[in-house]
Amino acid sequence: MRLLQFSTSHYCRKARLALGYKQLSYEVENLTPGVHRFKLKPLVGLTTVPVLLPEQSDGPAAVGDSTDILKFLDHNYPEKPLTWGDRDRDRRAWLLEDWLDESIGTATRFIYYDFRAKEGKSVNPSWFAQTLVQVVRVQYEISPAGVKLARDRLNLALNELEQLWRDHPYLVGDRLSVADIAAAGLLSPLALIPHYRQNYPWLFERIEEIHQHCHEPLPPGLSA
Repeated sequence: MRLLQFSTSHYCRKARLALGYKQLSYEVENLTPGVHRFKLKPLVGLTTVPVLLPEQSDGPAAVGDSTDILKFLDHNYPEKPLTWGDRDRDRRAWLLEDWLDESIGTATRFIYYDFRAKEGKSVNPSWFAQTLVQVVRVQYEISPAGVKLARDRLNLALNELEQLWRDHPYLVGDRLSVADIAAAGLLSPLALIPHYRQNYPWLFERIEEIHQHCHEPLPPGLSA
């Protein structure tokens, strides 16, 4: 099994967490931003990472989109499930996963790349890294107004997640689910931003716990 990815993508981290939780053996192939689309478009009709190549004779040649990868893994590798087969809990877990994927992951991207273009330049001041930051900002039209909306959306989301996680280690049910995987992966870039590290310590404690549970190295900002 092979995962086509950008090493810095929080959506790819989400897929790696699911693979690690299920203890599946896989290799990663880091793609070059820009030219990656020529490889991905023929495979899945998309130009976004991650893309999973299951390398099975009786399955799809490729699975695109991090949510579809989670669904594929949970259906085809039922040991250590990320859902329950229970209508109410599964519905709740997938609704949270979709919200985190479509709204909060995007907000995190805006805030992270705004940080990297300003006070966070020191994270990696190299010409290549800074060029990539600017390319991403243009690609996703990251503007001051968009960053403000993203910040407001993220603040509301973190308040909601704190309520859910305050008295229980899992967002849904009595074990890790697709919701926890999505939250830990998609919020992980915030670990490099001092404001969030200082004001939301509970979030990074949970992100660390989930990474350890999934046998995935900690994200930048949390790793030693």
